Amino acid sequence: MSESTPELGKPQFASHSWLEPLVVVTIMVGSLVLNRRKNYSIFGGGNKSQSEYFNPIPNNGRDSSPPCPQRPETFCGIPIQTPDSSRWADHIHSRILWKYPFLIEMFYWAVNYLFYSVTKAMSQWLLPAQIEVVQVAQQHGEDILWFEHESFFSWMFPIQESAYQRFFLDHAPAMMTFFNRIYSLVHIPGTVLFLGWFYHEAPDANTFAIARRTMTLGNFLAFATFCVYPCMPPRLLPESYGFFDTVRQEHAESVWVNSKSVNQFAAMPSLHFTYAFCISSTFLYHSGILHRLRGKRVRRSPASQIIYSVLAVLYAVLVLSVIVATANHYWLDAVLAMVSVTACFFGNRILLLLLPVEYWICWILRIAKPAPNIGKQDDWREAESPRYRPISNYDLE
Repeated sequence: MSESTPELGKPQFASHSWLEPLVVVTIMVGSLVLNRRKNYSIFGGGNKSQSEYFNPIPNNGRDSSPPCPQRPETFCGIPIQTPDSSRWADHIHSRILWKYPFLIEMFYWAVNYLFYSVTKAMSQWLLPAQIEVVQVAQQHGEDILWFEHESFFSWMFPIQESAYQRFFLDHAPAMMTFFNRIYSLVHIPGTVLFLGWFYHEAPDANTFAIARRTMTLGNFLAFATFCVYPCMPPRLLPESYGFFDTVRQEHAESVWVNSKSVNQFAAMPSLHFTYAFCISSTFLYHSGILHRLRGKRVRRSPASQIIYSVLAVLYAVLVLSVIVATANHYWLDAVLAMVSVTACFFGNRILLLLLPVEYWICWILRIAKPAPNIGKQDDWREAESPRYRPISNYDLE
């Protein structure tokens, strides 16, 4: 290490390359178990006729299989017909989905990752053949620094990213080590943990669906931006800008960071902060504070309201500090992430337009899509409770 290079904090543990995937898998399996239908058997032993609790859907004379959720009746206001896959409710894969409905959440996010993995190639494809994406990405990164610190809007960004990073390098090396080691953990593992938790804790399926649709739409908006606006993160800019890559020391980075499908020029907007802002906003909503401010009755205890409110603020501040102090993002990346999440929240129902596609996929795969088991519904029979919402408000492909 040269004399001009400060102590970068300790890198991630060497075991991180395999420990992080193990943590993600453990969280997913735990979410499957936590959100399973406890009073339902995949092989039918002890299952009562569901016609006692639902309006039965014809299924070749059999009424012991899970009912198929309500299908959408319109598409952009136009009446449509979608295939009815409820006839396959007795198939083993349908029964597995009914027992473990969180499998659908895992499928949705696998699709998200697939879309992300092609953004790097798409960025290069959209550029003229004689221009390399790295050149454009570097220029965009330099433009952001100019906008933040030299343009008319510089008053909005009083602290430069390089100064913020240098503060931790010079005065709080232990905190920098902490940031280095949790950089990837607050992204994929943290987000998966949130989804598993909120699937269990949301008051109803519609509330969970709004959060998931917002996050999903934020993903797609970010992916589209990555394709048309490749942006180099501060850590990859020339040394003259004064940034240091603190996370990727000694090649102990996350397995996803080191993957060939990872887009190194996907800084704008920050997906880290897109997820963090969505999660923090959900914590704030879940606290009940917003209901209290509107004069509505809040059933949650004052202690719970305070805990969730503090957690909402701390999580957002933590992720923002991590991504900037490690030179992986600019301040503007987080600002645009907040703007995109807000826009996606108000426009999240646009994803319901994909419902017909999902029901066609279910029909092709011979799967009867299960109703959600959200909000501590331990038994499918509880779907008749007032908390139950039609499936059309739940889906958010």
